[in-house]
Amino acid sequence: VQLQASGGGLVQAGGSLRLSCAASGRIFSRYSTAWFRQGPGKEREFVAGIRWISGSTVYADSVKGRFTISGDFARNTLHLQMNSLKPEDTAIYYCATRDGPVTATSQYDYWGQGTQVTVSS
Repeated sequence: VQLQASGGGLVQAGGSLRLSCAASGRIFSRYSTAWFRQGPGKEREFVAGIRWISGSTVYADSVKGRFTISGDFARNTLHLQMNSLKPEDTAIYYCATRDGPVTATSQYDYWGQGTQVTVSS
């Protein structure tokens, strides 16, 4: 299973970015997928997750109302729409997938390589 994250970049505070995570070797719709991030000098933290079969989503409090996680079944791709970005959102963003419900812990089977998001003030 390989996960390829993309869509990161440099954006000003208040701006938007859309991250994507394409999977090969696993059909996302049968599993849970999530986004995590790790900022400079910080531990990796859960951002958002989706259980594709039910459509249920979970968000970290810090991103609720600003970020939206979604899945494209046809393209087997996970997305994270990030609006109203803040400098504290600066981090490397990772996608991950697991067999089971969404969890905010790092107990995921497969991880992507990460994509850098930098928000300038």
